[in-house]
Amino acid sequence: MAHLGSRRTRALTLPVGLALTASLGFLPTGAASAAPVDARPAAAVSTDGPKLSYVVNTRGGHGTVKQVRKAIAEAGGTVVIAYEQIGVIVVHSQNPDFAKTIRQVRGVDSAGATRTSPIIPQATTDTGVEQPLTAAQAKSAAAKATAGQDPMEPLQWDLPAIKADQAHKKTLGSRDVTVAVIDTGVDDTHPDLAPNFDRRASASCVSGAPDTTDGAWRSKPNESNHGTHVAGTIAAAKNGIGVTGVAPGVKVAGIKVANPDGFFYTESIVCGFVWAAEHGVDVTNNSYFTDPWMFNCKNDPDQGALVDAVARATRYAERKGTVNIASSGNSSFDLASDAIEDTQSPNDGTTVTRTINPRECLDIPVQLPGVVTVSATGAKGLKASYSNYGNGVIDVAAPGGDSTAYQTPAPPATSGLILSTLPNGAYGYKAGTSMASPHVAGVAALIKSVHPHASAAAVKALLLAEADATACGAPYDIDGDGTIDAVCEGGKNRNGFYGAGVVNALNAVRW
Repeated sequence: MAHLGSRRTRALTLPVGLALTASLGFLPTGAASAAPVDARPAAAVSTDGPKLSYVVNTRGGHGTVKQVRKAIAEAGGTVVIAYEQIGVIVVHSQNPDFAKTIRQVRGVDSAGATRTSPIIPQATTDTGVEQPLTAAQAKSAAAKATAGQDPMEPLQWDLPAIKADQAHKKTLGSRDVTVAVIDTGVDDTHPDLAPNFDRRASASCVSGAPDTTDGAWRSKPNESNHGTHVAGTIAAAKNGIGVTGVAPGVKVAGIKVANPDGFFYTESIVCGFVWAAEHGVDVTNNSYFTDPWMFNCKNDPDQGALVDAVARATRYAERKGTVNIASSGNSSFDLASDAIEDTQSPNDGTTVTRTINPRECLDIPVQLPGVVTVSATGAKGLKASYSNYGNGVIDVAAPGGDSTAYQTPAPPATSGLILSTLPNGAYGYKAGTSMASPHVAGVAALIKSVHPHASAAAVKALLLAEADATACGAPYDIDGDGTIDAVCEGGKNRNGFYGAGVVNALNAVRW
């Protein structure tokens, strides 16, 4: 089977001819008196290295953070923001020995650089190619729409695949439920998103600190439109225009975490989860991996610190009642295997080839405890050709789309990809586990709508219980060339391809 390249986001780009696109508690920078710490850096500190960003993870509360802030300054660091709620401090420094020095300070659990390339002004670049919806396709779809359908809904094979169309006859979801799209930005001016957009829960976290300037949560014209596509799958309004989301009655927020070059760095991700937790977000969707490492090895002092920081943020959000949903990735990896060859890290500098154990080296946030891990299916209900998998790793599956060469939808749908919103009022197709995860986020939002007092743990339990158990089936030769492309392990009720099964929106609103 031809390998389909993985992207920082969980949307795909195929070879030519198969193209897809695919507040409270925030402590800003400021001087503060601090008690002395035991381990002090040397008086002379080098500041002639590249300017890098770091996370410093502390133990204890406010007092410890105050102590560590003093040590940070003495080690040549500048605090960007301190998240005292989780003991994570975001720092910039040009001291090449900053991380090594600060790890020796009492009260510091871990510290590491969040990138391998220096912080420099970025030039905006267009990332990815999508398959736009043509005017002829839109007109044809509208002619086939039945009563109660939005005009382009006949092209959305993914909605009936999870019985979302039937669920909508019972409920569209509650206005009291908000799903945050932690991603590249969301165009809240889109006519299918504007009716449901939650500005109060939206922000940009690109710098590592929240920015609530009007429109800060939007992607710029030459930046990726990935987040807007994800948002439409979750909550495009059922308003007589365009497409329909899985939960078209809930609210959707945009938390922008990708910088102009499309990198999702740790400090931005931490900010995104903490912001969501403190602004009443019920569900977060996370269709990306945290750059620059596809997998972060916990025994590496820098990478281990990144795992620690993001894990603290996801746990904090969950304690606040937020369900975190994430895409499993597009590299056809078996995440339950003993060894994976990672050839894409670090992706912001010189990549190296390394063999890692995915139980020790984690794709974050998707492999963190408590995060719901989603694999992708195609129009025939089979694991998508590109989707990562793994017995005991995948929680549930959902439509992410696949090449029509592998899985062709039934008419009137014409594409095996996922149709959703794009900036500036447009619509287009993408595929990837990026597109599967928002289907699950939408179903989780429906569960929260009918069970408004359910805890995050209860919503997750219901999410797995409502899924349609899906057996591994015949040996997986998705391209029909006689070679097995992936091995599904496990039984019908839980296996490496589909986890507990394909999510079922109708079941979700029946429970």
